[in-house]
Amino acid sequence: MVKIFIDPGHGGSDSGASGNGLQEKHVTLQIALALRTILLDEYQNVSVQLSRTSDQTVSLTQRTNAANSWGADFFLSIHINAGGGTGFESYIYPGVGAPTTTYRDRIHEEILKAVDFRDRGKKTADFHVLRETVMPALLTENGFVDNVNDANKLKSSAFIQSLARGHANGLARAFNLSKKTASHYKVQIGAFQEKNNADSLAAQAEAKGFDAIVIYRDGLYKVQIGAFSSKENAEALVQQAKSAGFDAFIYQE
Repeated sequence: MVKIFIDPGHGGSDSGASGNGLQEKHVTLQIALALRTILLDEYQNVSVQLSRTSDQTVSLTQRTNAANSWGADFFLSIHINAGGGTGFESYIYPGVGAPTTTYRDRIHEEILKAVDFRDRGKKTADFHVLRETVMPALLTENGFVDNVNDANKLKSSAFIQSLARGHANGLARAFNLSKKTASHYKVQIGAFQEKNNADSLAAQAEAKGFDAIVIYRDGLYKVQIGAFSSKENAEALVQQAKSAGFDAFIYQE
């Protein structure tokens, strides 16, 4: 079992970077939740823990202590940049060697394959979350909120999903994760020709506690709130969604 600890940067009273109508703490959480869904739904023998699952204040020490106590195999801290630049970059602690460098290289490459971001390079820094973790650790900086072009991408649910997919593909390469072979029962609450309508419904679902993502497939923007190998689990989520006022149904693929 590979244990991945995902750390959505900032949260609660610490908003992180802001600009162009975005706050870092919200975007990092969106990426982290989408990444968790991909890993748990699509891969075998992987366990995931998050430093936070909502907009809450969590200290740096609490984050690294939680990962260390859990015995994580890898610590992944997700951030959004600011300061006048553009693009994607990743950080590891200075002086570390393999396997951290190997993991970093594979994740960095897969993220840039998945999204249209300028490659700002593979860097090192004495960040707390890289220094105080006892396992290999990586921090990713996914675009700049104070750059209009980057910010517009980060406002897109489909782009957030692609960022999460890139992180997942990199982790799968780094840790040789195997895909699940079972059928997936997916729970959908809407499909639209206009992306804005899908984003609006996804926001409504997230406000009611569902992990909603927007996926473009078959010419439509579809709002999905879960995917399961067990039909019973999917049916349970459908009932929860219907109780919350959504027109939910299951489709299989």
